[in-house]
Amino acid sequence: MSQRSTDERPPIAAAIIVNDGQVLMVRRRVKEGQLSWQFPAGEVEAGESGDEAAVREALEETGLTVRATGSLGERVHPNTGRTMFYVACDLVAGTAYVADEEELAEVAWCDRATLTAYVPYPFFGPVQEHLDANLR
Repeated sequence: MSQRSTDERPPIAAAIIVNDGQVLMVRRRVKEGQLSWQFPAGEVEAGESGDEAAVREALEETGLTVRATGSLGERVHPNTGRTMFYVACDLVAGTAYVADEEELAEVAWCDRATLTAYVPYPFFGPVQEHLDANLR
């Protein structure tokens, strides 16, 4: 059963892009609470699915063409109060870079150890399980 936010703002879709045992993280120019390093993500636009939004945001923020491969669930984020959709994605084409210079400061491919250093708190359970199964 999923939780829905009472927030009237559109939900956020996050792209969990794993490639060659690493996950792509972005560092936002403006922190959202404790959140500095996070997954490429943004608001779901009208008429768009969570999968479509995650794919679009990955391209807009990092220049990567990705394919959504499955939902990792949804929740109301405990720090932001926003409804979040988490979408597993495979890399199709491109090299990650800061494509949205207004929003992002940097991008990084993280293995398990690097990810723990960048994000020292646990992820949403289904996302953590996906990362545990796919990162080296």
